[in-house]
Amino acid sequence: MKRKKSKKEIIKKFSRHQNDTGSSEVQIGILTKEINDLVEHLKSHPHDFSSRRGLLRKISRRRKFLKYLQINDPKKYQEIIKKIRK
Repeated sequence: MKRKKSKKEIIKKFSRHQNDTGSSEVQIGILTKEINDLVEHLKSHPHDFSSRRGLLRKISRRRKFLKYLQINDPKKYQEIIKKIRK
C-alpha cells in the first residue's frame, strides 16, 4: 500500500500530463526511487549479492534513459537532473 502511494507521487512529480506513466521522465523518477531504496537495503545487508546485481541493472537502465533524454531533449534532461538531486 505504501509503495503504491509513493509510486503515484513520483509519477505525479515527473509526468508530462495527467495520464503519463511511461515517459522517460517518469521511468527515471521511478528508477531513482528504487535505486535509493536498494542502496539503503545494501547498507544494512552488505552480502546480499542478488540485490546488488539488481541495483546495477537499475542504474544501467536509468543511465540509458538519461542518455536518451540528453540527446533528444537537453532542456528536459537538465530539469530531470535537478529534480533527482533534490
